[in-house]
Amino acid sequence: MSWKIGGEAGFGIKSAGISLGKIFMKAGYEVFDYTEYPSLIRGGHNTYQLMIDSQKVNGVSLAIDVLVALNQETITKHAGELVDQGVIIFDHENIEAKNLKLDKKINLLGVPLSVLANQAGGELMRNVVAMGATLALVGQDLAIANRVIKDTFQSKGEGVVKNNLQALSLGFEYVKKNYRQKFICHLPTKTDHHNILLAANEAMALGALAGGLNFYAGYPMTPSSSILHYLAGVAESASIVVRHAEDEISVINMALGAAHVGARAMIATSGGGFALMVEALGLAGMTETPLVIINVMRPGPATGLPTWTEQGDLQFVLRAAQGDFPRIILAPGDAEEAFYLTAEALNLAEVYQTPVIILSDKFIGEGNSTVPKFDTKKIKIDRGKLLTEEQLKKIKDYQRYQVTSDGISSRALPGMIGGLFVANSDEHDVYGFVSETSSDRKQQVDKRQRKLETMAKNLPEPPVHGNLKGPKTIVLWGSTKGPVLDVYNSLPAEKKAEIKILQLQYLWPFPVDFVAEILRKSSKVLLIENNNNAQAGQLIAQETGIIIKDKLLKYDGRPFFREDLVAALNKL
Repeated sequence: MSWKIGGEAGFGIKSAGISLGKIFMKAGYEVFDYTEYPSLIRGGHNTYQLMIDSQKVNGVSLAIDVLVALNQETITKHAGELVDQGVIIFDHENIEAKNLKLDKKINLLGVPLSVLANQAGGELMRNVVAMGATLALVGQDLAIANRVIKDTFQSKGEGVVKNNLQALSLGFEYVKKNYRQKFICHLPTKTDHHNILLAANEAMALGALAGGLNFYAGYPMTPSSSILHYLAGVAESASIVVRHAEDEISVINMALGAAHVGARAMIATSGGGFALMVEALGLAGMTETPLVIINVMRPGPATGLPTWTEQGDLQFVLRAAQGDFPRIILAPGDAEEAFYLTAEALNLAEVYQTPVIILSDKFIGEGNSTVPKFDTKKIKIDRGKLLTEEQLKKIKDYQRYQVTSDGISSRALPGMIGGLFVANSDEHDVYGFVSETSSDRKQQVDKRQRKLETMAKNLPEPPVHGNLKGPKTIVLWGSTKGPVLDVYNSLPAEKKAEIKILQLQYLWPFPVDFVAEILRKSSKVLLIENNNNAQAGQLIAQETGIIIKDKLLKYDGRPFFREDLVAALNKL
């Protein structure tokens, strides 16, 4: 079922949707949600869409089965998205839904949302009444829903819990009593599969904690802000330092200071905030200071579309900051990957003593999905060549930037006896002292760049989904993974057998040989990206010499919906 609720900001649209997602998750279903909201402080039209399925669901469709309209504008804007025999749940005493000029049959469920909400204690609970109506519509009972409501509102007191339970029940009973006919959606309770429900932003925060995070700094910037919110909320219990800095320049400089003295440090922002961090990113490259930077992308340039989604920053982060220095770029495709990749990013930053950039976006960053409970036993902390004081005592002439075959030098921390070195933004010799000689310059540039060769040998190969022997290949990265897999899984078996899906997860250093071999052996290749100029396609051409001609690109601020992909995959 595809369920959408719409109304003005402040109507409790997202809270109702997330609660409903939890209910269906606990009832044994897979869910994924998607929100649309304008970049306004207050007001504007907001929607929340929830996909519910027996199988794993990774994205959303344009078509919806059930529309909950909390105002007239929702019907005007979204009634046309309903499937044939779709359902509108609306307040028939305040909203007009008759005489819709649609080329399909629509079932109208008029429910006095305001009246029932006021009976329960206040009009603000119209969203909860609508939740009850939805559950009655699809054949659920209220056992799970009552538990979710109690968990959600228990911190606000027994009175609030009681009122919301009553609102839920009133909506449920109204539909049960007044609408006996069967509709297209029937979702009874199944066996609970013990998943958790969260977005990639929270998953990255949890992954960082599991990976030994000590220090986090942030400045609120949509759509990355919930990482700061979550970590600030658990900072005391997790024994970490969380700083809300005055701007993004302060964010990265604070984090570099923390990393310099041995903390595992992470920061997060979006493209505009990352732009302000670029000078200090170069400082991290020069001083070889480990740092994890999350960029939850949104459309640019400038302020762009602050509350929408895009994959437009790949080429930017690949070359950000002047000069040449190594970095690692990762792109999780969903919340589960976001958890494990973020934990690993903290390792990679320290092992290679270099910045690690994680590219996410609004679609998965704020899109809640059901994922299996994370296995923290899989996470091993690796601090690379970080010296202990005992090891340092055995070194007679410590050189922080010693030239090595793998490009990685032993790392001492400030305060360690015998580990004195200089860290500043100028080019330097092996001790860190400023040097402008051609020999020191070439030696240090070559040393740093050798890390890329070392990384390329040790980083994992890209995941390949579908039929590994399929002659036709889809190339994608990041959040496009989910919608493509949803559509791929719906294809007939004979078509699925022809297709493999190459997911670029470690984007830099680029897995040249692996990608080139797959592409050269493919009879057809389709590149799918959420940007205007095929930025991963440019990277592939740069590194392999292979130009992918067939592309499906989207850059209107929206993610790929299933309908965007069906024709392309069938054609492939």
